[in-house]
Amino acid sequence: MIALPLSLPSPPEEWSGFQIPMGWLHSILPFVSEDAALNIRVYALAILTGIVVALVITNHRLTKRGGEPGVIIDVSIWAIVFGIVGARLWHVVTHPDDYFGPGKDLMKILYIWEGGLAIFGTLLFGAAGVWIACRRLGLRFLSVADAIVPGLLIAQALGRLGNYFNQELFGLPTDLPWGLEIDRPNAAIPHGIGADVLFHPTFLYEMLWNLAGAFIIVFLVENTVTFVKSRPWSEYWPTFVRRRTAVVDDQSWLGRLLPFTVRLQRRGYWQWGRVFALYLIWYGAGRAWFESIRLDPSETMLGIRSNVWGALAAILLGIVILIVQHRRHPGVEGSPYRPGREWVDPADVDSDDTYPDTDASDEAALTSATSGGPRSS
Repeated sequence: MIALPLSLPSPPEEWSGFQIPMGWLHSILPFVSEDAALNIRVYALAILTGIVVALVITNHRLTKRGGEPGVIIDVSIWAIVFGIVGARLWHVVTHPDDYFGPGKDLMKILYIWEGGLAIFGTLLFGAAGVWIACRRLGLRFLSVADAIVPGLLIAQALGRLGNYFNQELFGLPTDLPWGLEIDRPNAAIPHGIGADVLFHPTFLYEMLWNLAGAFIIVFLVENTVTFVKSRPWSEYWPTFVRRRTAVVDDQSWLGRLLPFTVRLQRRGYWQWGRVFALYLIWYGAGRAWFESIRLDPSETMLGIRSNVWGALAAILLGIVILIVQHRRHPGVEGSPYRPGREWVDPADVDSDDTYPDTDASDEAALTSATSGGPRSS
């Protein structure tokens, strides 16, 4: 019988980052020191991985809705810049004792690779960046927000891995079997708590909550899921010997490996920003709970942590969006673009039309010259 561990170990501090030697550049760029090194933080890699995954997913979803392929890249530039600034600003405002006061280094406000990016700042400022980009590109803001939601949830889950490597974002003491081990000293642990005390892994709770939200929204809310029996491999295998052709089918390679194929049929109701509203409610509900069991100090108002207030505001905003959009847009959303700004796929342009090399006036002059028409003297 295998004994299960009674705690969740944290990675050692040296795993939170690594260095890439850059001294070889000294022979090319003399101002680079021979012992120079590029510091890479796992926290930053987790965030970058989440951004890439979110972009790929959102590009697929927005393109399926009629958006120009790759247009999300233009949107993301605004969203990422605004989101990072807002995330850091929110964190600094809600944790002022970490950056202000005697002996504090104000430059650490800029050290985002050490952790400290607040999701509500990301949502608030990132949404402003998306809105600006949508206005410039002719896109509907809420349509783009709907497309972003599943990728955003997965990106948030991946970003929480960075918190794990930084040994941060943990909760109150617990004796549960999955209690998290945290190295001492740690500024987030109050004095008087023993060195063998375990903590709630709130980063893990949020990871699982976000992944569950992405699954529920895509497979249970936004789409109707049907399972279709897959055809046997023999019907896909190239039949060059038998018919000198290859069988072509639209089933994915995954569907050919599994005994069934999953097909999604999108429900028309979950448009016009309703998916984004559902995200605000789902994430806000989870975050309100996670924040209530966190141990690290934070600014409070009426005895409630600032991020709990942010979570409650997200829930309220999501409910308002659902009610308003239900009344304003009972029909199906036609396009993610505003009227008059629609993108046209070049492949849909009729290429059978031919255009003469000469215009009508040139043809008339040529006809007159060859038929002996009137000439000027």
